[in-house]
Amino acid sequence: MVTVSAHRFEDRVAVVTGSTRGIGAGVAKRLAREGARVVVTGRTREAGERTVDAIREAGGVATFVRADMRDRDDIAALFEAAADTYGGVDVLVNNAGVETETSVAEATTEEWELVVETDFRAFWLCAKEAASRMGAGAIVNTSSNHAFLTMPEMFPYNAVKAGINGMTRAMALDLGPHVRVNTVNPGWIAIERTVSEMSGDRRRELASLHPVGRLGTPDDVAAAVAFLASDDAGFVTGTTLVVDGGRTAVMQDDTLPDYRRRLTDGPDGDDRGGCP
Repeated sequence: MVTVSAHRFEDRVAVVTGSTRGIGAGVAKRLAREGARVVVTGRTREAGERTVDAIREAGGVATFVRADMRDRDDIAALFEAAADTYGGVDVLVNNAGVETETSVAEATTEEWELVVETDFRAFWLCAKEAASRMGAGAIVNTSSNHAFLTMPEMFPYNAVKAGINGMTRAMALDLGPHVRVNTVNPGWIAIERTVSEMSGDRRRELASLHPVGRLGTPDDVAAAVAFLASDDAGFVTGTTLVVDGGRTAVMQDDTLPDYRRRLTDGPDGDDRGGCP
């Protein structure tokens, strides 16, 4: 069960990019439950309004501002709207992102620009806009465990995610001491985009590769973001927090399931009850 503090972000304004669905929507809802006034933003108004409605129905405060993270004018207008509506910005969660299923050899310049402008340049532009309106504030950048270990045909997504970790360190130096900047690095998170066409067997197989024995949820990431954005992390800046159920601790995919079977069955096939 995720513990929520109803007052941790009381009187604070949070902008969460890419918050119309998935991880971003989960983060927006979590911050609102903890007292933040949340600006939900993305390209699709209908989906954004659904997130806002869910927040309001739960007793929170939120508004939707449409913005395309590839459009510099949209980004500037987003933060102007946040300041006009709620009086300023205290927390920025850079979460908007896209990916392409392309290799280094196959990727086109158009695909490169799509990912780099959305997942990387926009993080920098949003941070500049937010920091100029912050007193003491916090920025959390969403990266990925692909920043450390990756797969074929994930370029340039994996390159950008590694770059976000470096950008976070630069931001922490240049925007401190008043603004803290950290990165959250999710792993396999069960959202519609990642599991909609996945069979039950495939999902169980993936869960077995995680030391915690399951895939992650948006709530798992939202809890980590809320910590990094809060005063509880007041001495934490310029770092990365991997939220992947221990996935990056596993070197070889078949190692963990086989190891657990040996713990459970014992050397002679007897059930020893040593593993869930």
